[in-house]
Amino acid sequence: MARNTLLQFNSLTNSLPPVDSRQRAKQFVQNLQDEICAALEQLDGEAKFQEDHWERTEGGEGRTRVIRDGRVFEQGGVNFSEVWGESLPPSILAQRPEAAGQPFFATGISMVLHPRNPYVPTVHLNYRYFEAGSIWWFGGGADLTPYYPFAEDAIHFHQTLKNACDAHHPAYYPAFKLWCDEYFYLRHRQEQRGIGGIFFDYQDGNGSLYVGSQSESLAAQYSQQVGSVPRTWEELFAFVQSCGNAFLPAYLPIAQKRESMNYGDRERNFQLYRRGRYAEFNLVYDRGTVFGLQTNGRTESILMSLPPLARWEYAYESEPGSPEAELTEVFLKPQDWANQAPESTLAQKRLQAQQLRFKFAHQLRDVYHQFFDELAQADLPDGEIAHLSQELLRSRQEGLKNLITVDELNRYSNLYPEDV
Repeated sequence: MARNTLLQFNSLTNSLPPVDSRQRAKQFVQNLQDEICAALEQLDGEAKFQEDHWERTEGGEGRTRVIRDGRVFEQGGVNFSEVWGESLPPSILAQRPEAAGQPFFATGISMVLHPRNPYVPTVHLNYRYFEAGSIWWFGGGADLTPYYPFAEDAIHFHQTLKNACDAHHPAYYPAFKLWCDEYFYLRHRQEQRGIGGIFFDYQDGNGSLYVGSQSESLAAQYSQQVGSVPRTWEELFAFVQSCGNAFLPAYLPIAQKRESMNYGDRERNFQLYRRGRYAEFNLVYDRGTVFGLQTNGRTESILMSLPPLARWEYAYESEPGSPEAELTEVFLKPQDWANQAPESTLAQKRLQAQQLRFKFAHQLRDVYHQFFDELAQADLPDGEIAHLSQELLRSRQEGLKNLITVDELNRYSNLYPEDV
């Protein structure tokens, strides 16, 4: 066999998936679904996942698992699916026209969690594998959508995903982080959906890291600088497994740290308002939603990503200098989170200071309640009791003024209505 012919044959062989590719990809996402659901049930401590098994008339099946009304999770879903058919939907063929007319197979895991506490971020994960004739590719990623700015959470999430990427190629995280910032963007709002993570699609043996539609984007420019990165099916499958297995270490510590934090109506209403943005993205832009609906997937499973409650407010504006304003004006802007130190973010400092003031104000209440109890039990003339009561009230009011502003006092009253 001539040398050129041999090289061509070896290149073709390396680019083809193994004969058991479908079964291995399916088994991976099924196992990942099991592991994630078990860990989330343990974290919640009350609610359990309800599983619905479904079948697709055109070919395929899935396991939809939903958790709701829990201690930590208001609602969330972790879905597995495998579908096949005679042709891919238009949303896929627009990007991969060479797959036209080919029967296809697709399997994947898709997850969205909507926690109850506004300080616990919403999180999304999706990893998938496609085959269409001799054409194949992997796609997926994970991203975080916080409602309140905690720099240490964003840094931990990104660093964990970066470590998973770096174990396979140093260009993966920079390329797929930029692609994530590009993808999870509400163009009609000119807003990021969250603080990102990683996102990639159409990863096959051809060597391109960025296979998106925006040729002048930062992700595209970075990919062009890196150049071709040829990879085999086995190499990409190992990379996707590392990313999937990184989810629990990336998210659980954040949820565990935030799920018991006190919050009031203000935080809850802001969470619901930002959930509206989440719903807008999933209904307008999300590829998984479009693919599922175009392939006649199970609608309940496809739309489980939507939050159970959300709100829209006309021309909403956050209070200047508030954590809510800090989220949209500073925190959600694309940043190099993986290489930041937690103390470098102003939003984190401000929020920590405010939480300390609330804590001190709450403890001040307990101290003064003890004073009033002792005064009520003291054997003093009625006039003296009334005078001391007025002095105590005046002293407590001055103490609160020195701790928190009037606006914060109103917020504090929502957190601790018994103090009003």
